Amino acid sequence: MTREKISTPDAPQPAGNYSQGIRLGNLVWTAGFGPQDPVTGEIPESVADQTRRVLRNVEATLAEAGLDLGDVVKTTVHLADLADFAEFDAAYGEFFPYPKPARTTVGSQLAGIKVEIDVVAGRLTSDDD
Repeated sequence: MTREKISTPDAPQPAGNYSQGIRLGNLVWTAGFGPQDPVTGEIPESVADQTRRVLRNVEATLAEAGLDLGDVVKTTVHLADLADFAEFDAAYGEFFPYPKPARTTVGSQLAGIKVEIDVVAGRLTSDDD
């Protein structure tokens, strides 16, 4: 199998030496996305709005790979302050259909943002059955 770079102008561009996403077979791994608007660079203020912006960035990257949030099997969430968990979780829940993906949520030192999320997504093809 060959690794394929996933790139879209509809999500923030990498700030370093990494890809927005990588496909290997039927799986896609995304970078950790922050809440920057891909056009303006603006960062929403609230944790809920940052969560929504992050997930729209993830969604745009998955769309470039032909996937959507319903294909996500695992998320890793970094919160600058774990006291914001309830506000984050309410906004996060707006985006994923049932069954919700597995998730790890940790407190992290983030640079000027409150939320960062990366995902693993995949879809079975008829050849995989």
